[in-house]
Amino acid sequence: MSHNDIRPFRIDVPQQDLEDLHDRLSRTRWPDELPGVGWSYGVPVAYVRKLAGYWRDGYDWRAHEAALNEHPQFTTEIDGQNVHFLHVRSPEPDALPLIITHGWPGSVAEFMKVIGPLTDPRAHGGDPADAFHVVAPSLPGFGFSGPTRDTGWTFRRIARAWATLMERLGYDRYGAQGGDTGALISPELGRVAPDRVVGVHVNGGLGFPTFAPDETEGLTEAELERYGVYNDSDHTGYAMIQSTRPQTLAFGLHDSPAGQLAWITEKFKEWTDPAHDLPEDAVDLDQMLTDVTIYWLTGTAASSARLYKEGAAEWGRPVPPSKIPHGVAVFPTDSGIRRIAEREHEVVRWSEFDRGGHFAAMEAPDLLVGDIRAFFRLVTRG
Repeated sequence: MSHNDIRPFRIDVPQQDLEDLHDRLSRTRWPDELPGVGWSYGVPVAYVRKLAGYWRDGYDWRAHEAALNEHPQFTTEIDGQNVHFLHVRSPEPDALPLIITHGWPGSVAEFMKVIGPLTDPRAHGGDPADAFHVVAPSLPGFGFSGPTRDTGWTFRRIARAWATLMERLGYDRYGAQGGDTGALISPELGRVAPDRVVGVHVNGGLGFPTFAPDETEGLTEAELERYGVYNDSDHTGYAMIQSTRPQTLAFGLHDSPAGQLAWITEKFKEWTDPAHDLPEDAVDLDQMLTDVTIYWLTGTAASSARLYKEGAAEWGRPVPPSKIPHGVAVFPTDSGIRRIAEREHEVVRWSEFDRGGHFAAMEAPDLLVGDIRAFFRLVTRG
């Protein structure tokens, strides 16, 4: 078998793994908590107990497994690493190939509401000229890409793997899109393959919001608020742990589904649209649980967290200016600041939305799809 082989893949979780999950949830050893502190010390016990009860008794993995399997999936080996990806070709023959990249704590399950409109706009009330052939990989170490087997899976190495993947699929001209970590990897793909990438669209922001003391002058009130949140250490504890001691953390997350649930749910609480009190008010609860379940069933708590350890050296490091056209969609809770983005990127479209949040493909798929279409229309058709 050649290392370049692309093999069809279908999700088929053994029933015993689901029974083990349900058994573990029913035997959770719940921690104590302080009265009256809300979410300020972390996720309240009553909230996780409620979610865990639904996860065990109400949530139907098989239904969501079947929905994921409606999209063609494949695996291939790149740079010694198994890479799982969805490859959904548009019915429009002239569609632009588009590789979309998730982050942590995301997965390809994030994209279930955008794949249809992106690949088949004609069937979703859109212009067929805006169609894309969508490639949605699972990051190395995440989900069905399985654990990483060696160190060094930095953003740049992942970007090189994506360039190899698109070449292997026969795409020599394509766009890149991403949110969260995908908003770091997609611009890097533009640097790795500048002759192939026609444009890069991200939701969130470009670059790390760091300023010298006198550089904050002239920022808007919204930008100052985003800058303040980005520099608030109260919200970055998870990243500090994952970027320093991911293996130690993994013992709890890998052994306890309630632990994995709480660790991911906290990010949905903090990063979804602040207009909503609870994550399930901002995103579909079953879609969020599908995301959590993928982490649990694939046992990738450790290897997904390692992305932070591997990437820490690149955080905030200056990169060569990119001349590839970039588009940015900023949603509530995102840290996007145009002045930062333009330091190292050619920004040709900048959009700010008052609805949605960090998980835009789940929270505001209509706004995200519309902005992706508008950006690529601009860079491919002028």
